[in-house]
Amino acid sequence: MSDKESKKKKKIKLSSVGYIFKNIIFPRRYILLLGLVLIILNRLSGLVLPGASKYLIDEVINKSNLEMLYTLLAVVAGAVLVQSVTSYSLTRLLSVEAQHLISILRATVQKHIIYLPIKYFDNTKSGELVSRIMRDVEGVRNLVGTGLVQLFGGVLTAIVAFVLLIRINPTMTIYVMVPLIIFGLISLKAFAFIRPIFRERGKINADVQGRLTESLNGIRVIKGFNAETYEIAEFEKGVDRIFQNVKKSLTSTSLVTSSATLLLGFASVAIMGIGATLIINGEMTIGDFFAFTLYLGFLIAPIVQMSNIGSQITEAFAGLDRTEEILNSAIEGDEPERVNRLTDLKGNIKFENVNFSYEKGKQVLHDINLTAEAGSVTALVGTSGSGKTTIAGLAASFLNPTSGKITVDGIDLSTIKLNDYRSNLGVVLQDDFLYEGTIRENILFPKPEASEAEIQRAINAAHVKEFTDKLEEGLDTLIGERGVKLSGGQRQRVAIARAVLANPKILILDEATSNLDTESEMYIQKSLAELIKGRTTFVIAHRLSTIRQADQILVIENGRIAEQGTHDELIKAEGRYYQLYTYQARI
Repeated sequence: MSDKESKKKKKIKLSSVGYIFKNIIFPRRYILLLGLVLIILNRLSGLVLPGASKYLIDEVINKSNLEMLYTLLAVVAGAVLVQSVTSYSLTRLLSVEAQHLISILRATVQKHIIYLPIKYFDNTKSGELVSRIMRDVEGVRNLVGTGLVQLFGGVLTAIVAFVLLIRINPTMTIYVMVPLIIFGLISLKAFAFIRPIFRERGKINADVQGRLTESLNGIRVIKGFNAETYEIAEFEKGVDRIFQNVKKSLTSTSLVTSSATLLLGFASVAIMGIGATLIINGEMTIGDFFAFTLYLGFLIAPIVQMSNIGSQITEAFAGLDRTEEILNSAIEGDEPERVNRLTDLKGNIKFENVNFSYEKGKQVLHDINLTAEAGSVTALVGTSGSGKTTIAGLAASFLNPTSGKITVDGIDLSTIKLNDYRSNLGVVLQDDFLYEGTIRENILFPKPEASEAEIQRAINAAHVKEFTDKLEEGLDTLIGERGVKLSGGQRQRVAIARAVLANPKILILDEATSNLDTESEMYIQKSLAELIKGRTTFVIAHRLSTIRQADQILVIENGRIAEQGTHDELIKAEGRYYQLYTYQARI
């Protein structure tokens, strides 16, 4: 690893600590402080029993002191009651708050991801994002939950137990501390090794979940190409990567556990030998030895517990590293130059020398100049990959020009508040997205508060009633994931009804009639004719017969406007549009 990479890794780690303290620990300082008080009471009350055992053996049993017995029983019973109440309170207070924080963080990450630019989603699997939202934040329960407080409680218990052990017998305590120090050094090394493994596990889990989500969504394609065996093999590779990662972490944690067993076992052997010798020589009472053994348990148990908690906290930091990376990604619409508000959008859109590239050095659009007057229809035609969808994406503000500018009513689109612009935007895509739910819910998506009259107008305009009237549940029919229970044409009509209900001033229609049969297309063309009235519309179409009435047609070739004009003008010119149109007419 280079010095540069090493510094980068260190920087992420330090920033994560700062982020966690500022955004997670500090806002909950009073709850955690109360938790610390409870854990102190819990651990101190736990130390009563081994202390009482010395007096039970040396004073009560040896001297038959019943009065002290009753006092000891009362003290121990009180300590047990305090332990029980504080344990319950800790779980109730911190575990519940941890789960509450997890829900807040999930919502925060989801909200941030939703506002990320389209480009981010083009480069990231949806399943990976789901994993980041749902899984990466779970480790926070070990920071705000009982984990962090238990870590503090373990340290406190170990310190108090150590002091008490020194008071009973310094020599035996020194013999115990040597293996414990060795164990501590081994644990520190192990945790430094484990954290990158946990971090990598989060990435692998996200990759595997992303692939799994894709394969389940595309199950018809998989079965259609008899590719089940290939997908099974790909998933097996993924889960094997997870297994190899888990194996690494288990090896490290088992090394910690095994070293604890070995070293503490040696310490126990030494204590048995030394303690027995001291008792035989009359230098130590049986009660002292019994108390020492119990206190030793209170010293060792927290240290072993701290190793487990340390592993959990390490995993939490790894997940929150990834969460912080997401939250540090710039969201769209957050640019400082977006200061202009749209109060009365007319819909005049102009491209001025617009260039665009998805990757540096690979330009997709070259010097695009076009004017779409308010209420006009601009059709984009051309071969696949020519740049039609990119132009539409720029008009929809999904993408930003590499150079040049796009204006809306004379205002640079890059300076307009995105919410203002997109509240006036409607989009109907070739493969439009429908939610699992009812037809009604999908139509209501852009305007949940719409009246029944508005819904009826929308479904009539898109001719949705032609198929919903034949369904037993009508508009309340469940359509399955991504609308799988509807035909392509039916899904498209639902999407168009949704656009009608939204009543936008700017429309983007990307092959909006591509999935329709001839009869349905005829109906939809009529409804689209009503929909586009008074709206600035960009239409992407391969079926050129659907755009004859467009105010202007742009022929896009290799990211440039090759031809521009009305249908009749372009036919008369007998250029590229003429070739495409006559070719389709022959087909």
